[in-house]
Amino acid sequence: MKLKNKVSNKLSTKLISFLPILKASLDELNEKVKDEALENPLIEVENKRVVSFTNLKNAITDEIETLTVSKNSLYEDLLNQIEVSRFFPTEKSKEVARLILEDLTPDGFFDGNEEEIAEMANCDVEFVKKVRERFKFLNPVGIGAKDLKESFLFQLDALDIDDELYNLAKEIIDNLENIDKYINKPRFKESMEIIKQFKFTPSLEYFDFEEIIPEVIVYNDNGNLEIKLNEEFYPKITIKEYETNDFTKQKLKEARNLIDALEMRKSTLKKIALMIVEFQYEFFRGGVIKPMKIKDIADELEFAPSTISRAISNKYLLCDRGIIALKNFFSTALDDEISSTQIKEEIRKIINKEDIKKPLSDEKIVSIINEKFNLKLVRRTITKYREALGIPSSRERKKLYQTAGKISF
Repeated sequence: MKLKNKVSNKLSTKLISFLPILKASLDELNEKVKDEALENPLIEVENKRVVSFTNLKNAITDEIETLTVSKNSLYEDLLNQIEVSRFFPTEKSKEVARLILEDLTPDGFFDGNEEEIAEMANCDVEFVKKVRERFKFLNPVGIGAKDLKESFLFQLDALDIDDELYNLAKEIIDNLENIDKYINKPRFKESMEIIKQFKFTPSLEYFDFEEIIPEVIVYNDNGNLEIKLNEEFYPKITIKEYETNDFTKQKLKEARNLIDALEMRKSTLKKIALMIVEFQYEFFRGGVIKPMKIKDIADELEFAPSTISRAISNKYLLCDRGIIALKNFFSTALDDEISSTQIKEEIRKIINKEDIKKPLSDEKIVSIINEKFNLKLVRRTITKYREALGIPSSRERKKLYQTAGKISF
């Protein structure tokens, strides 16, 4: 499958304010549209039916059919395991494990800050890391990993296989982007058969279809892949009849902008889905996922990397291999999408615009940058970059401002 045309998509000024619509999950999208309708008397919203797993032709597997409400939640089951597991023998290790638990995403990945947990638990960061690594002994296997590769390694560690096979499988997982170079290795096929069985969403068995609605659906008809957006869940917007005056002219413009924003969202997701299926064709036919770079797909579609990041945030894909978060198809390293130079320059800009009476802490700066670029940097990264720029801490800057007034860094 090849994309025939490279599409140029420059966001128009009128759509910039609707970028949150692109980033929102389907549930959030419906809420945002309802809010817009409350403010705009010309907008009429009809919420269409939800496409559930049970009526998705050719996309049903045993795994998907088990997606019912669990007797216990994922949190409850993991908490019970932590309390009785020999891998968390001390009260301190249990305390840290419980804090880690609170930072798991619905997918089952760890999305927290180990340094912050260490501060909360009054322990070393290394201790937090060791406790989190012990999550590989919990069920469901793969839970608590930071990303897909680490989840695969957790699942690999749970297998009883010989050292030679284990080492090759581990090396392949560490280099999923370059699988081809292992083809001639002894036991390659054996290793691949193992990796193909791993779950891409550690907490899948706890999903309830009413909570996780896939936005992209990939049908596999004997190797022919068809992509469909789950548009049945999109709100349908119609414009009511109105009398022309200055007020209704403005509201009509806003209503049309909202409709344009929804169409932009669908168009952007469809193009990204086409790129994913093209690049991951072997995965959808039973192969192994190969992490993509956000920058590559952004360049191909002529979007900004931040637009792609918004588009894949909180979105899921359903195929005959299960439900997968779109972000799991992409590598998340900073250099893949935004350079450290860009981040440093952004830090400088933020600090030079700060209120001299209330200088921004590194924690606040990382929050601003993560929101703008849709990243998951931690505070210590911002601290490292700030120090590299020779910019003092917020406390030191406050003292400088008090004596010298506004200073540019």
